[in-house]
Amino acid sequence: MSAYFEPPELTCQGLAELITDYLEDMLTPEDRARFAKHVAICTNCSIYVEQMRATISASGVVPVEELPAETRSALLATFQAWKAKPAD
Repeated sequence: MSAYFEPPELTCQGLAELITDYLEDMLTPEDRARFAKHVAICTNCSIYVEQMRATISASGVVPVEELPAETRSALLATFQAWKAKPAD
């Protein structure tokens, strides 16, 4: 008999790390369900998801190849610094 393990609830930081995959419909069904469950109970994350959708809609899509090298480097450095920051 195999035991059923429910995946842990998604945290706000976990949601932030998954938002791109969520918006691009790249999450597994299990992660998509965890994401939706968290958004349903977390007002701040719900607002964050809508802000991201609005930002994408307003800015359109810029292919990576069209970004100037310095812009690409600055964005990557910002993301890496954010990822390296300890969780509160």
